[in-house]
Amino acid sequence: MLSVLIETRNDEEGLARTLATLIGGAVEGVVREVVVCDAGSSDQTHRVAEHAGCQYLGSGGIAAGIKQAKGDWLLLLEPGARLAEGWIEAVVAHTARQTMAARFSRARGNRMPFLARVFSGNRALADGLVISKRQAASLSKSAGNAEALARGLATRKLDAEIWAAPPRHQHRSSK
Repeated sequence: MLSVLIETRNDEEGLARTLATLIGGAVEGVVREVVVCDAGSSDQTHRVAEHAGCQYLGSGGIAAGIKQAKGDWLLLLEPGARLAEGWIEAVVAHTARQTMAARFSRARGNRMPFLARVFSGNRALADGLVISKRQAASLSKSAGNAEALARGLATRKLDAEIWAAPPRHQHRSSK
């Protein structure tokens, strides 16, 4: 029913944390497959994906993952994001009655203070994204990556929580 897509680059630890929260969905028969869309990792990301039984795409990005996905609905996550208990029921209920994309609510202990949210660079995938494969395929034609696909998209809020992946630090040269 649901294909999970995770776009990653050099984040083997984050990928492992995210995959661990998907086990319940696989056991319940909700998660049909997990597709790891890699963007040139030089760490052991491919091994983590393969050991977990994921499909690993070393090229083609999110567009290739969407094409390969077998589910009618896709769940896009950042590596390191963790879904809180209750996510399975919320996603099943949403996909059964909606055509609109949806995002998770940030877990209470993971919410940023108001001013920090206002002044931080918002990551479009920080709260995950549940989207129909048809809509994602259409959006992927002009989006270069999963973040661009999710940016500016009108969504509903799911009645389930996510612990967002920690922000990736940009390397800055010190002077």
